[in-house]
Amino acid sequence: MATQQIVEGAQMGYVFPLMLPLITASVVLSLFYYWMQNRRIAKLGNLIPGPPTLPLLGNAHIVIGKNHNEIMELALKLGKKYTNVARVWIGPKLVVILTNPSDIEIILNSNVYIQKSDEYRFFKPWLGNGLLISNGDHWRSHRKLIAPAFHQNVLKSFVGTFNSNSLNVVKRMEKEVGKVFDIHDYMSETTVDILLETAMGHKRMGENDDGFKYAMAVMKMCDILHARHLKAYLRFDSVFNLTNVKKQQEKLLSIIHGLTKRVIKEKKALYEKNLSEGNVPSPSLAEIIADDYVEKTPTKKVEGLRDDLDDIDENDVGEKRRLAFLDLMIEAAKNGANLSDDEIKEEVDTIMFEGHDTTAAGSSFALCLMAIHQDVQARVYKELKSIFGDSSRECTFADTMEMKYLERVILESLRMYPPVPIIARKINEDVQLASENYVLPAGCTVVIGTFKVHRREDIYPNPEVFNPDNFLPERTQNRHYYSFIPFSAGPRSCVGRKYAMIKLKILISTILRNYRVKSDLKESDFRLQGDIILKRSDGFRIEIEPRVG
Repeated sequence: MATQQIVEGAQMGYVFPLMLPLITASVVLSLFYYWMQNRRIAKLGNLIPGPPTLPLLGNAHIVIGKNHNEIMELALKLGKKYTNVARVWIGPKLVVILTNPSDIEIILNSNVYIQKSDEYRFFKPWLGNGLLISNGDHWRSHRKLIAPAFHQNVLKSFVGTFNSNSLNVVKRMEKEVGKVFDIHDYMSETTVDILLETAMGHKRMGENDDGFKYAMAVMKMCDILHARHLKAYLRFDSVFNLTNVKKQQEKLLSIIHGLTKRVIKEKKALYEKNLSEGNVPSPSLAEIIADDYVEKTPTKKVEGLRDDLDDIDENDVGEKRRLAFLDLMIEAAKNGANLSDDEIKEEVDTIMFEGHDTTAAGSSFALCLMAIHQDVQARVYKELKSIFGDSSRECTFADTMEMKYLERVILESLRMYPPVPIIARKINEDVQLASENYVLPAGCTVVIGTFKVHRREDIYPNPEVFNPDNFLPERTQNRHYYSFIPFSAGPRSCVGRKYAMIKLKILISTILRNYRVKSDLKESDFRLQGDIILKRSDGFRIEIEPRVG
């Protein structure tokens, strides 16, 4: 008996040191969990409805092991259960999702709640401190500097570029006649080509594949960013920097930044050369915006403001000088704006990112929807025939103003499939909601559920049905302004929204003037992928046939 007790005592002597770390860890985790649950942010956050949580993990477990489609389906399911506001816990982090326009207005219309969420830091290696992720005075000064570059009169100088690239993609698509193919591949390459020319002044030459390489690099970078959002271990820079994903990111950024840096260097050299030779670029941005010149003859200008901006001949502006965004930034820096070469690069990279994948997805969804809804496509084509007749002339800025029904089709497509399905902000002070008696505590992340807002039954009758008449003037005039936010809204709304709409009109109208688009699919067949940009994981598959009249 004594011997047995001695043996058991010896065994306990070995086991206890092994158990001590487990006991200590359990105590520490229990205390941490107790602290988490008793923080002010937790007390206020837990008053907001949301799915059941697990200790320490919160709701993080519900996305573990799920692919892009399953995560999107989960988000849609939760959106049906929680109508106005919902909360989820990602470990100790509180995320509140808003889908009521009155609540969304409080956030987006504010000059206080303009800080992007912490997750935007993953963009930093790519976009630096560009307009998308910058905050405070830096954001305000750059926003004020950049906004004039998207003035309507500047946009008119891009019409020729939109036309030439739209005609180019029509020609490249000839080989797809009679086949089922992914239209997004073509839209992605085309929108990059357009941006390279309008943002950088870099035009595709022959079979130059800069646009294709850039587009592929951007799409793969978005995959990496999405992975960093979903995979907990990739969120930590110290871990991420040790992975092959980091090496892949560096290769992709060398393509993206390499092109930007090369073009900036060439443009600056050309600008300096022109200045040294006395060839000051004209007209200036200020002159374009003020429309403070009239081209009377090839060699003579007459000064004087015109009151009617609709009388401007956009071809005068375009032929005189195509004002690439990069040119404007270089000029602004030369004329005293506080802009370094790195800041110019960051803003150009930001414009390239924001203006590429969003319009590629937007045009792809619109064409897929018209391929399904032949009656809508026929009505668009009838409108185009009324504008262009049987001519093959290029589209003018004035023509885009006449595309009323096509505009409604594009807006309805953006309603159903907004390219940016969510917007996230960091809240640094308490916010009282308007729709329900909840307080968003300081320190939480607010997610604006754009996709869900656009499909609210109390705003859009039969919201799952594609109906361009949702944007008839009589239907929109009494609708809450923040119920349709594909370009965000308020102080941080998309600075290039007018640019995007003109580009989409010219691109889509040019394709439809040359091809009828067809599809055997239905919208219920779409497999949505909620990445950085909303896409179809099943591909944007359509068929085309040449127009014969």
